Amino acid sequence: MNVPAYDLGPLASVVLIGATVALVPLIWVIWRHRHSEPAARRRALTVLTLFLTFDLVLFGAFTRLSDSGLGCPDWPGCYGSASPLGAHESIGAAQSAMPTGPVTHGKAWIEMLHRYLATGVGALITLLAVTAWLEARRQRSMPAPAVSPWWPTVTWLWVCGQGAFGALTVTMKLYPAIVTLHLLGGLGLLALLAIQSQLPQRSTLKLSPALRFGVVAVLALVIVQTALGGWVSTNYAVLACAEFPTCQGSWWPPMDFDHGFTLLRELGAGKDGGYLPFAALTAIHMVHRIGAAILVLAIGVLIWRLWATGVAPLRRWAMALTGAIAWQVASGLGNVLFDWPLLAAVSHTGGAAALLVLFSMLLTRSWPERSVIPASVSPGRRGMHAAS
Repeated sequence: MNVPAYDLGPLASVVLIGATVALVPLIWVIWRHRHSEPAARRRALTVLTLFLTFDLVLFGAFTRLSDSGLGCPDWPGCYGSASPLGAHESIGAAQSAMPTGPVTHGKAWIEMLHRYLATGVGALITLLAVTAWLEARRQRSMPAPAVSPWWPTVTWLWVCGQGAFGALTVTMKLYPAIVTLHLLGGLGLLALLAIQSQLPQRSTLKLSPALRFGVVAVLALVIVQTALGGWVSTNYAVLACAEFPTCQGSWWPPMDFDHGFTLLRELGAGKDGGYLPFAALTAIHMVHRIGAAILVLAIGVLIWRLWATGVAPLRRWAMALTGAIAWQVASGLGNVLFDWPLLAAVSHTGGAAALLVLFSMLLTRSWPERSVIPASVSPGRRGMHAAS
């Protein structure tokens, strides 16, 4: 583990591997939509990038939960090499010194595969931003494009920031606040891509102002609960309560909120630098559990309101939200009752990602069209665009 935190020597090789990974879905989209309009191809690539980003979030959860986050203790390569093959000797020495430690051959490959996939997704998002601006430049004298190029630009800036947090996750040795922000950054990236995938079909759903406010409010709860879930995961607080609905045989076990919710501290450390008390892990777990109960209730009310409209499309959204929250409840209970199995833990992250994607899409499809037309469009062209 005594290696430089940053070694930019293999950066070009890692980027090249990531670009090669991105070529596979890119070629598939180009071939499948070779007879389509450029806008249709770009939307298809956006949807595919959204799917790959969802997979990346799941693989990131698998990397963290399998204790592979430090499988390569430097960044962006592995012991100064672009792959674990070049670092075979160093990894072997670390594994021999500590067979169950953070560095093993398997964990190194998991960590580097995650970096390759992340680089590939970054390459696709870069391509989306470049092509969006090229398309906007070609259409200067035409009505505004279906998707403003600023959306892909913000997404590109976001993925750059996400890459920086990925580096800090490694170099700061799984600092809980950084790891949690990295998880939230991945989910934010999903939301941005989900919005872009729906913008060409915007305003196809009609919600009353009150119901739209309800969707926004529940989305805010989803974000808060996801942050709490990330804090549980990064502090390994799931096992603080091994039964449900009680915890440690009590409805209100001993808890230490002061240490548990001190954000600026190292992994396993309390606010004073000593060991993190077990009661702090209990507090983290219980707050997440209470938040889950509030969120399930709120989503239940929203599902009922959507179903009560009697509108077929809104009822389909209600069924989709029902499936997502049922999955999330089942995987959450599985984590507690079955001692945090890897499958249930990764599935729980997937459920949170699915809820965020669904809410982002629902809001985009139901938001008033005037709020998503670029401000640079002149009034005359604005009318042409709305009429189309």
